[in-house]
Amino acid sequence: MDAEDRRTNVKRYNAGIQRARGLLELASGLYDSSLSSESWKAAEGVLQTDSPLGNALKLSLTPKRNDRKGIALSFTTGGFRAIRAVAEGKFSLAWVNPSVQLTMAYRGKGPFPKRLPVRTLAVFPSYDVMGFAVHESTGITSISQIKKKRCPLKVSIRNMDKAARKEDSTMFTVAEVLGAGGFTLEDIRRWGGEIHLASRPSHPARRADIESGRINAIFDEGIKSWARTALENGFRFLPVEGSILKHMTMLGYRPTCMPKSRFEGMAGDIQTLDFSGWPMIVRADMPDDVAYALCETIEKRKDMMPTDNYRPLDIAQLCANDEESPYDVPLHPGAARFYRERGYLK
Repeated sequence: MDAEDRRTNVKRYNAGIQRARGLLELASGLYDSSLSSESWKAAEGVLQTDSPLGNALKLSLTPKRNDRKGIALSFTTGGFRAIRAVAEGKFSLAWVNPSVQLTMAYRGKGPFPKRLPVRTLAVFPSYDVMGFAVHESTGITSISQIKKKRCPLKVSIRNMDKAARKEDSTMFTVAEVLGAGGFTLEDIRRWGGEIHLASRPSHPARRADIESGRINAIFDEGIKSWARTALENGFRFLPVEGSILKHMTMLGYRPTCMPKSRFEGMAGDIQTLDFSGWPMIVRADMPDDVAYALCETIEKRKDMMPTDNYRPLDIAQLCANDEESPYDVPLHPGAARFYRERGYLK
């Protein structure tokens, strides 16, 4: 085979695409560079990579100005703010978590004063629930008891900034649950309690605080990373029930069970709030063929897509509406057509 034949058999993107793809690979590769560090997640038995690099992605693919048939797409990650940006047309697609954020946006509940024109493209599997745990020594057995006893808890949470409660899904959920119980984090402080911050559920400092007795309460998600340590050190999980559960379900949260079969050391199953799912969302008016192509691309690149359940990505699960991939917002018609034609949508 001569040089000319070899060139005609090599797949090559145009120069602009090559540079765009190269930058994507470069950005992704930085997470495996010397800038990163690793910490052991004992509860799950895995090494977790952390990095000082940012993780809020904003990516735009813009056609040339004179290309009338060009398709402009932009992508972002995040939470409430990213969902609003998609609804406002600032981004084409957002990848967020958990699924309940999208539910509230679609229904015009919680931090969303009106219904937003958003649809589900895919929901990647990620099992999680909200956990409200206290040490047995407190004598607390329900969330409402915290107020009745004006209990000076030493609480581990993610953020104390009031502004974060409007933009961060975890802190929004904590604030709403406590508010429905008739108290706030500020009340706990006034009662003589303490607030201990952990930047993420699996932060080593939280584990150390649990084991040393420095804290006696944890309000957070990321349950797989800290529940076992808490249970092994005398913590119990409080049920989300009664008027508190009613308030949260009205916002769009799904009630769920934290089963003792899954969390060794629990005395029984505990009712709480679902916090599962990593949904990819788009505007309702995205052209069907573009939504279809996005799903088609996920399928083609499924071996390269990250998952939170330590299993290869199963495309059928992206539209399964199961325990790991729940959604209460309709699939975009283009996505539904893709899943149906490929036999994934049952």
